[in-house]
Amino acid sequence: MSFALFLFGLALLVGGVAWAMATAGIPTVYIGITCIVILGVGIMAAVSKTRTKD
Repeated sequence: MSFALFLFGLALLVGGVAWAMATAGIPTVYIGITCIVILGVGIMAAVSKTRTKD
């Protein structure tokens, strides 16, 4: 699976979570913090899954 595909799926996930949180009336500060945490974990997972083995 390619890194770009992981990032595309991650962007969809972050967008969906942010939209759901905004619809629920959660303050934007908490939405931003949640999105940053999800992005960090997602990028770490994508790098570990798509890197080549030595």
